[in-house]
Amino acid sequence: VLEGSAEALPLKDASVDVLVCAQAFHWFAHRAALEEIHRVLKPGGKLALVWNLRDARVPWVARLDAIVNALQADTPRYYTGAWRQAFPHPGFGPLQEQHFTQGHSGTPEDVIFNRVRSTSFIAALPQAEREAVDRQIAALIDSEPQLRGKAQVTVPYTTAAFYCIRQG
Repeated sequence: VLEGSAEALPLKDASVDVLVCAQAFHWFAHRAALEEIHRVLKPGGKLALVWNLRDARVPWVARLDAIVNALQADTPRYYTGAWRQAFPHPGFGPLQEQHFTQGHSGTPEDVIFNRVRSTSFIAALPQAEREAVDRQIAALIDSEPQLRGKAQVTVPYTTAAFYCIRQG
């Protein structure tokens, strides 16, 4: 384990074959971070960006996302698309994109409540506001036949995977 940041990676020049940012690039999607990533990647090395996203094409998931998204304010997120403004970058080839679907199964407490609670701007809320979010989620679950009374549920997800190759 090494301490660092996207703008100051504690690695030697051209020392890395692949650099993966999972659920994080939206926090540092700017030129300085890409310059640093370029520095540590070997020529021909790959930068991979991955996000797991609830599949809002499912109506109840869209309702869950509306609860969460109402509280995002100006928090950087994949969903805003602002991270894409870092590309194109002269040190990297074109950004390639693929999407995959899957489900995440478990108890409603684990795969719905705890996942929402782990969202940065939800976790930072005062306790009373976090409890209000929990009540909204509980009401959604109680109103949804696919979720109501179920010990195990599956939350549909899409994985958005991107990569680009270091040039030069």
